[in-house]
Amino acid sequence: MLYPFLTLDDETEIVHSQMLPDGRVKVYIEKPDEKDCFHHATCYLPGYEWEDTYGFSESEMERYREIVRSTAHLVLEFSQVEEQG
Repeated sequence: MLYPFLTLDDETEIVHSQMLPDGRVKVYIEKPDEKDCFHHATCYLPGYEWEDTYGFSESEMERYREIVRSTAHLVLEFSQVEEQG
């Protein structure tokens, strides 16, 4: 299950999973696109492992990497609270 975390001013949605059995948390970023339907990227914390990136420009990815870096502590904390809740 994925939980809402942040909606950006350009309609980009950032959601996260509960903490996985291996201690990682999946962060999924998705943005609607008129031509391609959705652009998306996945990052696994705490290792900042990016995969399955589609449709984002390098400048968009740099913005998202910075957002994930600056909020990772919250995502990791919330992923554990969601698990208990």
